[in-house]
Amino acid sequence: MSARNALLQWPITRTDTLPARLWSSDEIARVTGGRASAAFQVSGVEMDSRDIRGGDLFIALKGEAMDGHRFLDTAFANGAAAAITDRPIVQPHVLVADTTAALHALGQAAADRANAMRIGVTGSVGKTGVKEAIFAALDRSSRGKAHRSVRSYNNHVGVPLSLARMPARSRFGIFEMGMNHAGEMAALADHVRPHVAVITTIAPAHIENLGSEEAIADAKAEIFGGVVQGGTAIVPADSPHFARLADHAAKAGVKLVSFGRSAHADVRLLDAIPSANGGSLVTADMGDTRVCFSVAEPGDHWISNALCVMAAVRAAGGDLGAAGLALAEMGGLKGRGARHRLAAPGGHALMIDESYNANPASMRATLRALGQTPATRRVAVLGAMKELGDFAPRFHADLAGPLAEARVDFVILVGEEMRSLARSLGKGEAGALAAGLHFAHCGDPEGAIAALEDYGITAGDAVLVKGSNSVGLGRVVAHFTAREG
Repeated sequence: MSARNALLQWPITRTDTLPARLWSSDEIARVTGGRASAAFQVSGVEMDSRDIRGGDLFIALKGEAMDGHRFLDTAFANGAAAAITDRPIVQPHVLVADTTAALHALGQAAADRANAMRIGVTGSVGKTGVKEAIFAALDRSSRGKAHRSVRSYNNHVGVPLSLARMPARSRFGIFEMGMNHAGEMAALADHVRPHVAVITTIAPAHIENLGSEEAIADAKAEIFGGVVQGGTAIVPADSPHFARLADHAAKAGVKLVSFGRSAHADVRLLDAIPSANGGSLVTADMGDTRVCFSVAEPGDHWISNALCVMAAVRAAGGDLGAAGLALAEMGGLKGRGARHRLAAPGGHALMIDESYNANPASMRATLRALGQTPATRRVAVLGAMKELGDFAPRFHADLAGPLAEARVDFVILVGEEMRSLARSLGKGEAGALAAGLHFAHCGDPEGAIAALEDYGITAGDAVLVKGSNSVGLGRVVAHFTAREG
């Protein structure tokens, strides 16, 4: 049978007959307990008036410092079809007592009506990339009927918003879930009620608020409490906190599936061979079968991520072949591994954009990947790692070893927290180590741009830009990618 005929004969499912609209005014009013001012339909849901597209529903959320009702005119000027408000307005709207409660109700209703397999993804490192890879795999095999949270919409507002955006036709929903404090993950898990709960890794991100990695593991494991009956927990077998996570899963009554290099892993790495494009050719044992697939993203951490993706896709009833293809085609996300080819004297240089997030584990993994990247010279622009509290000086200073192991030729340190690393490298002043690592320390992204301009990017260089998002190193990437070629 030809591929065309196979597509034409693809079976019709129940969801194929559902309406293509996202929400109608009657549906919104019914699930929120509100009152619609007029009949309307919407194709999207948004809480930021600047991001409104034609046909969207704008939810005027109220917080301690901001009231979305102030931006109703902007939302409608940008094309909103209607709004959810707590006061009457002249434009089409659904009037409710509490707009935040209405958002939560809309999210719960979306989860109930779609009958989709829901996957919740959390972890200290890698959750956005893993979420995107799981989505790509399931979207491919379901003919576009997978839904995911966009950007890093992973908090108490972003998660219900992502749920509210899920079409009734969805067969899969993949939701990123983040937390800063104990108790937050439990609330998000109650929203998502995942069938599959994924923890990518445990590392000292947000340790300022939680105090220890053990407390971080406990807080992440709160996701298991929301897993539906018969659901699955996906956890890293190589984590020193594996037993702790397994115990939480057992107490929650969910099936445990582990991934990694350890002999006891259910999805176990057998072999990983570097490929010509910088990625890897991976062979994994999944218990009753072995799979071999390519991973486009470079770095050992993406080998672990890929095993996690395979475990999650299988637990969700997805297609492992589609997952392999998705991993082979994955490109780096903006701020999370995107690679840019820069015009430079003598040819081209590489800039790796990891400017969105940073913690000790992701810094080490990304520096290791930089060390494995073929280059004439390796340059790192490293911004401060936030939310480390009293642990910050030690975790920053400890990056000296990974920098040396990666054979970095020049490093630019950005932010006051990087002073402890500067002392480790050169007693507080710009200088050089015997190994040949030169560095500069500056206070802001503009200083980093000037330092990198002074150093000069030339053909064959590989430049890594990584730091916590609040440091603003995206400005460094934007400045130099203007010369992409």
